[in-house]
Amino acid sequence: MSPESVLTLGREALWLGILIGAPLLLTALAVGVLVGIFQAATQINEMTLSFIPKLLAMAAVGVLAGPWMLRMLTEFTRRLVDSIPGMLS
Repeated sequence: MSPESVLTLGREALWLGILIGAPLLLTALAVGVLVGIFQAATQINEMTLSFIPKLLAMAAVGVLAGPWMLRMLTEFTRRLVDSIPGMLS
């Protein structure tokens, strides 16, 4: 197994991690910004107020994007396992 193939495999794994994490992280960011704007406009300074909307939004995104994320991870794992014989030679 050459160093180039190890680096390529690592890069693909990192990219997959970014792709899988992006929907949930972007949802948390958007909901956090919206709740922050709401808190600033109403002068409600409750630290726990953003927790429930973030939790609900991330659960909804998890339900909607979950099959896609699982399919991406499964395809990567399948390609990785299928390429093991070629890596050993």
